[in-house]
Amino acid sequence: MQKWIQLLLMVSIIASCKTVSTPPKEVVKTEPTPAYKQQIENLEKGIYFRASGNEPEWNLKISEKRIEFTSLKSGFESFKSVHVEPIRAMDASVKMYRVATESGTMNIQIMQQECVNTMSGEKFPHSVRIEITQNNNSTNFSGCGKYITDSRLHDIWVLEKLNAKTVNSTDFLKELPNLEINSTTNNFMGFAGCNRMNGTIFFERGLLRFTNIITTRMGCPGNNKESEFLKALQSTTSYKVENMRLTLSNPSGEKLVFKKVD
Repeated sequence: MQKWIQLLLMVSIIASCKTVSTPPKEVVKTEPTPAYKQQIENLEKGIYFRASGNEPEWNLKISEKRIEFTSLKSGFESFKSVHVEPIRAMDASVKMYRVATESGTMNIQIMQQECVNTMSGEKFPHSVRIEITQNNNSTNFSGCGKYITDSRLHDIWVLEKLNAKTVNSTDFLKELPNLEINSTTNNFMGFAGCNRMNGTIFFERGLLRFTNIITTRMGCPGNNKESEFLKALQSTTSYKVENMRLTLSNPSGEKLVFKKVD
């Protein structure tokens, strides 16, 4: 009898237990950084260059349609015009915009020269000087600026063609060369076909160069096309993003074609 009572107690205990299901793990979505969101906004508005300065505070935006300047200086609060193409000076690292409207003239000089914001300490790749004449009065502004890197470059790309020829894994060691470009920091990293690599990108309107490339020093088979790939990468000056492809070229023609990796 005692055994039956014990058995009944065990059955009741088991029946009273409930199966606790483990809730599914929440999928954490990575939000775009503020810098990347700003890049997308600039791309949508066609803005390709921004500059600013202090004492007095001023801002400049150059888009495919307009050039807009604003400042806190009395008499020079605003200057707007339609877009004009820049004039390249004898020094290839300097570009000039010359704008004339009914209200006056504005000359913008953009120099490829490191500049430090006097308030924030932030470094920029370009120094900017602006001269504005309105109502027979002239004044100058100086500050820092940068070209807005195309946010469509911000992705992972795998090589498809090298010097107009389709590549396959046998041309390299184990896998095809690839690039991971960060358009907010203008850095890249990836695989060159035998060694790992990283470096920086230099971007201007319509211009893209891969610079300061560093690779590991692993010995590579003689038939590996890594050196040919790196030479082509360093020679490119222009790009095109179309149909999930990134095409890199220079004045002599198409050099590299990459496919976007989802």
